[in-house]
Amino acid sequence: MILIENLVKTFDGFTALNKLNLCVDKGSIYGLVGVNGAGKTTIIKHVAGVYRQDAGSVQIDGMPVYENIAVKERIGYIPDDLYFFPGYSIGGLCSFCGGLYKKWDQNRFQEMINLFGLNKRSKLGKLSKGMQKQAAFAVAMSKTPDVLLLDEPIDGLDPIARRHVLKYIMEDAAARGLTVLISSHNLKELEGVCDTVGIVKNGSMAVERNLDDLKSEILKVQLAFAPDGRAGGSNPDRHSGLQVLHRQKQGGVEVLVIRGQASEIEDKIRNMHPLLYDILPLSLEEIFIYGANEGADSGFQADPGAGGQKL
Repeated sequence: MILIENLVKTFDGFTALNKLNLCVDKGSIYGLVGVNGAGKTTIIKHVAGVYRQDAGSVQIDGMPVYENIAVKERIGYIPDDLYFFPGYSIGGLCSFCGGLYKKWDQNRFQEMINLFGLNKRSKLGKLSKGMQKQAAFAVAMSKTPDVLLLDEPIDGLDPIARRHVLKYIMEDAAARGLTVLISSHNLKELEGVCDTVGIVKNGSMAVERNLDDLKSEILKVQLAFAPDGRAGGSNPDRHSGLQVLHRQKQGGVEVLVIRGQASEIEDKIRNMHPLLYDILPLSLEEIFIYGANEGADSGFQADPGAGGQKL
């Protein structure tokens, strides 16, 4: 399990992380979401043991990460900006890593580079960004890690390679209890693999929830009212009592994004007497745009038990 408590990190007077809390259960695939500069990469570098925190704690299975070799050898880490030793081939990288990690799986490494169509004699510096990502992923997974940290892991990958990468992640999480922390701007891909989502805003955790729970508490509703004032058509206060995060009118149809419990929202909508209404599926991207990025009026409420916030 990954546990971060009250994490603070500053760079030259700028507070990148401010009392941030995060919890990733064993075997969970956790997606970190946030705008550029929110602090996602800084979080992952703390969990990887690259950065030392200014305050707070960063632990894996109850043990601090920074300068802890026993913990770090259990971690697979793929940063957004890849680095390889100059002049190394894929085979040379395999030999180097195979001598460092006790649980190195040579058969898996060979299987994965064959799947990606990589040549062990190829020089890493001459590969495309996508092929370098594939090689890095093969190395990370062949370490047989207990914790996998991924910062924009599918950036630069073609659709077939993305499918292979996500398949390996989900299979290892299910079969071995692999714990995964992913930061990505590709919310559609995250939605397909993550069971928990943390939305980071201004260096703090704005929301940390199970994805299904998150989706059930923000709804998108499409409504149509009579144009002549009957059946609630001219009632200016018909949205009162609803926590509307976004409203859009398209001709005679209104589309509302509303925070709250589904049953309560439906009762209030029926009391408006619309001609018709429909509850539409809401994607993770829409939840992020309408719920987390609306500013002070986004509707977030503090969750004193979690140290962050919840919907």
